[in-house]
Amino acid sequence: MSQSDRKPAIQGGAELQIYDNLFYVGVWASSVDLVTNPPAEIDFTAGIRPKFGPVTFDLGVIQYYYPDESRYIDNLGTIWTPKNTDFMEIAGKVSYNWEDKVTIGANVFYAWNWLGTGASGTYASGTAKYNLPFLEGLSVSGEFGRYWLGTTNTNIAFPVAIRLPDYNYWNVGLSYTWKNLTADIRYHDTNLSKSKCFTLTSDPSGITRGNAGGAYGSKWCNPTVVGSLSFDITASSLGVFAPK
Repeated sequence: MSQSDRKPAIQGGAELQIYDNLFYVGVWASSVDLVTNPPAEIDFTAGIRPKFGPVTFDLGVIQYYYPDESRYIDNLGTIWTPKNTDFMEIAGKVSYNWEDKVTIGANVFYAWNWLGTGASGTYASGTAKYNLPFLEGLSVSGEFGRYWLGTTNTNIAFPVAIRLPDYNYWNVGLSYTWKNLTADIRYHDTNLSKSKCFTLTSDPSGITRGNAGGAYGSKWCNPTVVGSLSFDITASSLGVFAPK
């Protein structure tokens, strides 16, 4: 589900790890292009990552923050967004690494006020990654998950209650890591129709189209191929091309 109107985004973050990555706190930010017009999404994270041999757990909390938002109300007085879409989520993850060849995982996220709507949101997914044997650093990976969403709260979001649609999400892609640089090309998709996608996003182009007499709909949940280039540095390995 695009948060940049299907345009490129710049992202970055930092994390402080304590006791050999047992405890962590972090911050991550991305440019966005949303109907409430915040300049960025900023996520604050904290948690614990106990490890038992090849099994790693990650139990934490995420605060999603969209600064300087403006509630969107059109010229007809229709309310399209909550007053703000900030919300908190708790997360649980587990992964199993088999001989640095195959990694499988499971994730569960829960929010009691998803995107400021008052609706609950639960996301569960399974992941898999395979390090290809013919080239070090090259891997194929994917994820399949489902989002279960509740009904909006009329006291904090919209004048009428809206039952938000549940949906499936999946991705599959290829990534290559060389030293601290990673290139990734990935296919993303959902089973959301354009109308249900609009219900979840209030895509500005869908609002304009609907107000002009057309059907409300959004392409933000359409099949999409995303390419990314990222680098990861640590306090003990500060150079962009430093070995891990």
